[in-house]
Amino acid sequence: MQYNQCPVKTNTANLLRSPADACGRLSPRYSFRMENTTAGKADARFMAEAVALARNAAERGEGGPFGAVVVRGGEIVARGWNRVTGTNDPTAHAEVTAIREACRVLGRFHLEDCELYSSCEPCPMCLAAAHWARLKAVWYAATREDAASAGFDDAAMYAEAERPPERRTVPCRHLPEDAESAAAAMRGWAADPRKKPY
Repeated sequence: MQYNQCPVKTNTANLLRSPADACGRLSPRYSFRMENTTAGKADARFMAEAVALARNAAERGEGGPFGAVVVRGGEIVARGWNRVTGTNDPTAHAEVTAIREACRVLGRFHLEDCELYSSCEPCPMCLAAAHWARLKAVWYAATREDAASAGFDDAAMYAEAERPPERRTVPCRHLPEDAESAAAAMRGWAADPRKKPY
């Protein structure tokens, strides 16, 4: 699959629909691409490390068979693997743990000069984490269909984004009576000169 340069604006359904629809959030200085390992110039060493981390995590019983590395300037700056069952943390996916470690090592919350190599196509949560981290690219090996065949919900979660919020498996309900006070908090943050945009 060739990468797609993302348009500036997106909505949640477009963000989660497919790698070709993955788009940078609201910032004209930010672009994002997600690629599989059959195209482009992925470095096989980094994917081999991600796959080895996936295999080791599964063998140790710490979580599912997923691994990831964050690469900057041709060097691995962080490694992550799935730790969901070992930590009782449903967000401890390989990509998220790698991103957290990279941010800790580099001392910043953005990774615009880094790429992520993942043993599997990121789930919607991990894809969102990649966007929030401002990674410049994500490379993956196995697909969401491969994950589904092993019993993981990745493909189903992508489909969830297509449904209206109130019809999702976990219903999302808008409380309009609280919208103004919540929006006021956002406006206050936006006007605060001390804020750290991210």
